[in-house]
Amino acid sequence: MRNVFIFNAGPAVLPEPVLESTSKAAINFANTGMSIMEVSHRSKEFDALMNETISLLQKIMGIPENYKVLFLQGGASLQFAMVPINLLGAGKVADYIDTGSWSSTAIKEAKKIGKVNIAGSSKAEDYTRIPSADELSLTPDAAYCHITSNNTIYGSQWQSFPDTKGVPLVADMSSDILSRQIDVSKFGLIYAGAQKNMGPAGVTVVIIRDDLVDLAPENTPTMLKYSTHVSKNSMHNTCPVMAIFVVHEVLNWIIDQGGVSAIEKINEKKAALIYEILDSGDFYRGTVQKGSRSRMNIPFRLPSEDLEKEFLAGAAKKNLVGLKGHRSVGGIRASIYNALPIEGAQRLADYMVEFAKGKA
Repeated sequence: MRNVFIFNAGPAVLPEPVLESTSKAAINFANTGMSIMEVSHRSKEFDALMNETISLLQKIMGIPENYKVLFLQGGASLQFAMVPINLLGAGKVADYIDTGSWSSTAIKEAKKIGKVNIAGSSKAEDYTRIPSADELSLTPDAAYCHITSNNTIYGSQWQSFPDTKGVPLVADMSSDILSRQIDVSKFGLIYAGAQKNMGPAGVTVVIIRDDLVDLAPENTPTMLKYSTHVSKNSMHNTCPVMAIFVVHEVLNWIIDQGGVSAIEKINEKKAALIYEILDSGDFYRGTVQKGSRSRMNIPFRLPSEDLEKEFLAGAAKKNLVGLKGHRSVGGIRASIYNALPIEGAQRLADYMVEFAKGKA
């Protein structure tokens, strides 16, 4: 057992059983005598791993048969461009809902491709909440509507997803995929960088409905077409074999925990431990309105920046690491992804109480 609890926003904590199985595969993958870092992505052993990883994700998330699962490179940042390149046809408009830094970046990329309508935004309120349904100005015939389901920097999360009346809903779920049960059929496309809840940096999952696969213009570069990767089962070029192996192991770990439904209950308990302290006094101040709070990333402030520095130093001495807020907003941020055990959240909660009492 490690003696640190890791609250990094990403790359994030991984389950210990996954680290153990990956360390073994780094020496000998599937009894090939080769490391997972050495094995060919064209080998029968890796082909079997790829197909099993896809099957596991389909099972865990309840992905309908009319969706394809892809494992791509370039992170969510590449998807900011690939989504509009593939889906935002000439003469069409895409709706984007701006709820934080990453949705804002996605908007900037989409505007390079075509027409964008900002259908809702909480920027004027420093992204302290998710816009309500009656605030949204959705385009009835939009090519798609894009949201960021959870905002790692600002700590807000969609509690219920917008009803787009048949317009494909596209979601960047990088920081909360597999943390709660969702109905995949409500989305046209879901993408997520793996380095929060699914695995290491270097691989991005894309879940795309069949009718959206072949919409890219003919002059789209080959690697930027979803159809390219669907036709080659994510192996058009050399894929990130080790990262995909880790995702495979994480998915098996989730099954061992009882699936996403069990994970969701644990995540609720972890978040409640921290939010209870934020709501119980004036020393700590949460930065997100209650109806929009994330269960994955919990940012908060102390009465002064000097106290925040002291809080972080004391946390490090207690082996609570990765708690510094994003450089753009400062403060403290506890990222409590799936693999952080409930003991870690309890240790942080205990330290928060202890620290506040020491300053009273």
